[in-house]
Amino acid sequence: MSEENKELRTDKEIAADIALKEVEVRKMEADVRNVEAMIRKNDLDADKTAVELAVKQMDLDVKEEKRAKDKAADEENFLYRFGSEVTNGSVSSCIKKLTEWQRLHPKCDIEIIFSSPGGSIIDGFELFDYIQHLRNEGHHITTGTLGMAASMAGILLQAGDTRWIGQQAWLMIHRAAFGAYGKTFEIEDEVKFVKRMEERILDIFTSRSNLTRNKIKRNWERKDWWISAEEATDLQLVDEVRAILPEHSNNKKKKRSKK
Repeated sequence: MSEENKELRTDKEIAADIALKEVEVRKMEADVRNVEAMIRKNDLDADKTAVELAVKQMDLDVKEEKRAKDKAADEENFLYRFGSEVTNGSVSSCIKKLTEWQRLHPKCDIEIIFSSPGGSIIDGFELFDYIQHLRNEGHHITTGTLGMAASMAGILLQAGDTRWIGQQAWLMIHRAAFGAYGKTFEIEDEVKFVKRMEERILDIFTSRSNLTRNKIKRNWERKDWWISAEEATDLQLVDEVRAILPEHSNNKKKKRSKK
């Protein structure tokens, strides 16, 4: 075979190799495109899953919120169960429901049951004043407590026309508490403000019970003053005791009949 033919075959082989390489490159490019397509599909699937999960969570949140509202408010009997701390959020929810009842059912009787450890004095006084507004608008407001009405919740219990307490429930009264920091004059201003708030608290309790300011001050000085249902009745902090054990009720009836 001549040298010319060897060179010609070599050229053909080179051309074949180049063509083969081009095929391999195109195949690799196709593989890369397939991988990229799979990645995009996986990303889309992940986004879709995330959206579906978010929608499901929103549905759960809406249902949970509805259940919480249904649990808090007895629409048929205009009964609101205040079962949390006294905060801006809990007060806003309560006022929103009371406003709805006032708008749709003018002068309806409303009952609010407090099972609360207390909380914000400022937010609590917002609800207290709103209850007085409802009373002035002709609504008869009954306030009660099951479990406990402590601190600000005990003050809110005094807001109703009629007040009751469960036999096993407790009231708790104590001095107002605020956190203060800053310059000396700022702390002094805060202390003055707290004392003014305490005077309002004393005004409420003394106007709705047979307690005197001195007696309250003696009992709340440096401690929490826990008051049982029987004590609350004696002090006229409530008008009646409810949820009495049937055995106790029967015993009272028997004593009355003997008399």
